[in-house]
Amino acid sequence: MTAFEEFGVMPEIAKAIDEMEWMLPTDVQAEAIPLILGGGDVLMAAETGSGKTGAFCLPILQIVWETLRDIKEGKLGKATSTKEQPWTYSFTDRSNAMAITPDGLRCQSREFKEWHGSRCTTGVQGKGKYYYEATVTDEGLCRIGWSTEQASLDLGTDRFGFGFGGTGKKSNCKQFDNYGDAFGKQDVIGCMLNLDTGEIGFTKNGAFLGVAFKLSDGNLRNAVYYPAVTLKNAEIAFNFGQTELKYPIPEGYVAICNVAKENIVHNPNTGSSGSAAGDAAKPKPNAPQAIVIEPSRELAEQTFNQISKFKKHLKDPEVRELLLIGGVNVREQIETLQRGVDIIVATPGRLEDLIGGGYVLLNSCRFFVLDEADGLLKQGYSDMIDRLHKQIPKITSDGRRLQMVVCSATLHSFEVKKMSERLMHFPTWVDLKGEDSVPETVHHVVCVVDPQLDTSWQTMRSHIPTDGVHAADNVRPGSNTAETLSEAVKMLKGEYALKAIDEHKMDRAIIFCRTKLDCDNMERYLRQIGGQKYSCVCLHSDRAPKERKTNLEKFKNKEVKFLICTDVAARGLDVSGLPFIINVTLPDEKSNYVHRIGRVGRADRMGLAFSLVSSVPEKVWYHGQWCPTRGKNCRNTELTDLKGCCMWYDEKMYLAEIEDHLTVTIPQIEKDMKVPLNEFDGKVIYGEKRINTGSGYKDHVDQLIPVVKELARLERDAQTLYLKRIMQ
Repeated sequence: MTAFEEFGVMPEIAKAIDEMEWMLPTDVQAEAIPLILGGGDVLMAAETGSGKTGAFCLPILQIVWETLRDIKEGKLGKATSTKEQPWTYSFTDRSNAMAITPDGLRCQSREFKEWHGSRCTTGVQGKGKYYYEATVTDEGLCRIGWSTEQASLDLGTDRFGFGFGGTGKKSNCKQFDNYGDAFGKQDVIGCMLNLDTGEIGFTKNGAFLGVAFKLSDGNLRNAVYYPAVTLKNAEIAFNFGQTELKYPIPEGYVAICNVAKENIVHNPNTGSSGSAAGDAAKPKPNAPQAIVIEPSRELAEQTFNQISKFKKHLKDPEVRELLLIGGVNVREQIETLQRGVDIIVATPGRLEDLIGGGYVLLNSCRFFVLDEADGLLKQGYSDMIDRLHKQIPKITSDGRRLQMVVCSATLHSFEVKKMSERLMHFPTWVDLKGEDSVPETVHHVVCVVDPQLDTSWQTMRSHIPTDGVHAADNVRPGSNTAETLSEAVKMLKGEYALKAIDEHKMDRAIIFCRTKLDCDNMERYLRQIGGQKYSCVCLHSDRAPKERKTNLEKFKNKEVKFLICTDVAARGLDVSGLPFIINVTLPDEKSNYVHRIGRVGRADRMGLAFSLVSSVPEKVWYHGQWCPTRGKNCRNTELTDLKGCCMWYDEKMYLAEIEDHLTVTIPQIEKDMKVPLNEFDGKVIYGEKRINTGSGYKDHVDQLIPVVKELARLERDAQTLYLKRIMQ
């Protein structure tokens, strides 16, 4: 048995993991895999590179495969008789946000703003007096009662539904009248239907509250009546008579589950009996069981590829995965959907487009995963996530509860916490990280770029192309204006990046630039001066999807040495054994510093991160919503307070915020980019696992030998002295 199998992972998946040379589960995998396999919602916070992707992909893949196997073997959705299927609430005749337990006897809605309802799988018609009990199990707003097939699921808002609410009002046809008493948590409401006299009434904790409605309309007297409920952020449990009721049944009434066979009518909108159950349990081809949303194409491709590797030995039935990202022919994606998919990995835009067009159905979705959740929210996808979550049934047609998994390297943001409270069902925190911190495998240093001390920029014959923010400024060597020093910093940073590359003989590194224009300039500069020595590719959102994919593959396959990218493009990228990164400019947000330097130091391999920090303010582009082209060919070099698209960037302030955020002081190095060996004890080779050159086990034992001998002598002397004394 492999280490992963001990956590409940199938042997077939464990075999694929073993072939990938994953020897042991990481901490986050060890915590999260059993929780997800156990059916819970999970929030994961762990170091970047800690194996979060495997932590959710492995258990989800396993459960999806097991569900497909059960469907194939007929274990799900077998046709059952009404006698075998007791009175329950319907998994299909309900609102999207209404969750129903697998036994069909407890309903819950955690939607705060809207009412969501459900009807029973079985109804009554003709004659008789029927009764069932409802127990309020949590605070919130609820209405319970009876409805016909034509009624809205928002009970009591049309002429076909009759409800009694927790505020003490009865309701029909949107008319709310005082009736009885208000009720709340732990109260038991009895629902009475007298088809002989055409009357509906209710009891509270065994006390009859009087007749609430009279069914004077002939059509209503002859209709089929189903137990019904509607909730707003509430929970309620039902007893149709299958077990002992809490209060005596009113005289002349019978528990509704004991209704005579000739008076029973099955709800045509539910798949709870007969062949409809099989149809409900078997997903349609374009109804995936799992949806994973990623903030970027590259991260989506990375997760998709991991799933493909994990499922290598899963056969009969085959799990079908699909990557939904922009820049790919949508017709091909639609054709794949029509053939059938079980797991979708997608970026938000393309996914919502296909859902809106009816090409992706959500009615069989069991897993809703948000990877790099803080990144998704920062990109403005909060409303879209809410819309999709609202459309996904909280209980699937085969009675399984929706599971939601949210993970990110920086999970402790206010927005993520609020989202989890709003959407998730009592999630378990797998918090192996706490607030942002830097792994022990990552060494990071800062080099201050001071154009007033280093005046080499004044005589540079060639330098990196600058971003053009000073095109309208009077910039000239020898001047100490803020604009001149800012332009000098841009020139020096290109030179310092080259020094770092040369000094450490870098043959593989990610170079982070603040803007897409900066990335383009750095790529042009390296290619201009170095050929193969500085071979590089660029990765940002203005590059065509095909080019981005090709460039990333070239870097991963070591066909080029350097990958130049922005924060958004590189978020979550996993490049094994990466030894170095260079921050040409510090990120706008301090949490992104952790994301950036976390590209190194993965899989217990050591990594070194350089950050070039300007000693003077630097003028940079900042295209806000006011920019008509959002930066595309924009030349408005005025400052933002003058309706321009530039701002002054104080990197010393950003560095102080990062150090305060991480509660560390980042070591500073000189402009020669040398990192003193004693800074990190000289025990590492970047890109390789840590070499232990300190006191090994044998040395440690040798050091302890004389101490242990002395302890043994003292123990012997003490025992001898004790024996002498007791013998005297």
